[in-house]
Amino acid sequence: MNRIDSTFARLRSEGKKAFVAYVAAGDPDFDRSLEVIKGLADEGADIIELGLPFSDPLADGIVNQMAADRALKSGMSTPRSLELIARFRETHQTPIVLFTYLNPVFTYGYEKFHHDAAAAGADGILLLDLPPDEAEQNADLAIGAGLKHIRLIAPTTPAERVIKLAKSSEGFIYALSRTGVTGGHVAPSANIAAQVAAIKAHTDTPVCVGFGITTPDQARMVAESADGVIVGSAIVKQVELNPDHAAKAVRDFAAPLIAATKSVP
Repeated sequence: MNRIDSTFARLRSEGKKAFVAYVAAGDPDFDRSLEVIKGLADEGADIIELGLPFSDPLADGIVNQMAADRALKSGMSTPRSLELIARFRETHQTPIVLFTYLNPVFTYGYEKFHHDAAAAGADGILLLDLPPDEAEQNADLAIGAGLKHIRLIAPTTPAERVIKLAKSSEGFIYALSRTGVTGGHVAPSANIAAQVAAIKAHTDTPVCVGFGITTPDQARMVAESADGVIVGSAIVKQVELNPDHAAKAVRDFAAPLIAATKSVP
């Protein structure tokens, strides 16, 4: 069983919600990035979203853009990011979802990337700028196997499209709590419960909610409706502020958020 599926099966049996943590691969450099993701896993993160460094991350806010820039300047690349996953897999089995854009994957070779990423130990992929409809119509994009393709659903996604995305979902669904780029200074929407319910009416795939979650209270509120809580920019900010002690800073920040998520049955 894929590590994502087995993780959610375990959490359901334990009556717990998932905590999903996002960081940029190689931020601030390879070795410290490896310490960060190991620390998150040790602290209790259930899934790690690993952003592939890319020079034009259009869906990301300034915090994640700067993280990608730091990683690129430290020498990170797509092959080096896969090496990072392989090194992590020497000691940890926490699921990893690659958070990326089509350009670096297509440049690497779409089918080859899926094969190599899965071989390195990745479990899923979220291609931010590849609509499922486009993939279905392009033969070159229909040959990626080995990774669960995570669907993204926004509050503004039309109802008929929500149904299509939900029914074709794998691993888990990333539901945006609001619109905009990552890292905006806006709290999660108060309509999360209704949004999650509308998605879950059409699928048994777990629904995790992200965007704007920065405090334990917000994590707890989201966990009351969703199957998981996703925190990204707020964690990445800790790396920016504490590059020399990134792993400890990230663990100290994430610990209360993880505890709050796990406190909700």
